[in-house]
Amino acid sequence: MRTELPGPVRGAIGAVLALALWEIVPRTGLVREADLPPASSVLRVLAREAGTAAYWTAIGETVYAWLLGLVIASAAAIVLGFALALVPKVRAFTTSTVEFLRPIPSVALIPLAVLVYGTGLGSSLLLVVYAAFWQIYVQVLAGVADVDPVADETARSFRFSRWGRIRHVVWPSALPYVLTGVRLGAAVALILAVTAELVIGAPGLGLAIGVARSGTEPALVYALVLTTGVLGVLVNVGVRAGERRLLTWHASVRREVPV
Repeated sequence: MRTELPGPVRGAIGAVLALALWEIVPRTGLVREADLPPASSVLRVLAREAGTAAYWTAIGETVYAWLLGLVIASAAAIVLGFALALVPKVRAFTTSTVEFLRPIPSVALIPLAVLVYGTGLGSSLLLVVYAAFWQIYVQVLAGVADVDPVADETARSFRFSRWGRIRHVVWPSALPYVLTGVRLGAAVALILAVTAELVIGAPGLGLAIGVARSGTEPALVYALVLTTGVLGVLVNVGVRAGERRLLTWHASVRREVPV
């Protein structure tokens, strides 16, 4: 009988193989070590940086900008999304404005962010909130539109108030969509937080990468980039864990639980 390895084990094996390939390529001269330092050198520099306060301060600043921006974007998208989705006439008047604003790339707002907020936290928040907002807002609209009409009519027949229908019918139906939007928004928010720090010079990992890039230690640049990758994985794992915890009652989550 064939036994399949668990997902985490397969992922760990893949990571080890990738690190091994990373180590071999520069060592064999296929790529110059100045362009691609061996994995062992990068990990050694990463361990060194992990012992400094500046490294953790940079991580903390990036996480703070990411988390604050995601919270603001989530609150705004949920409130505005529900308000517009539940009033079709208002949504009809705002559709053209939304369709105009949504495709604008967040990085196109960098000059505006610098003009208004300079190189401080506000610039990062502007980009993070703008990027994450649309990911969540679109999902909120889809979730409200997907409410079972039978359940809604049943709530009306039991004389539920408008707030009661939103709380007991619309919100549970839209919640899986909302959390999907938050998960997508969390990834985009982290990308924009690091981008803002790298391009604008706001405090955080992006700024640290920019400073390291102008130095003479390529391994430090790779170590900081690797840190952003690990941070991205942790964000995704954390958000997915929260999503499963909040949707234990939902069929999609119950199917993931082994019998």
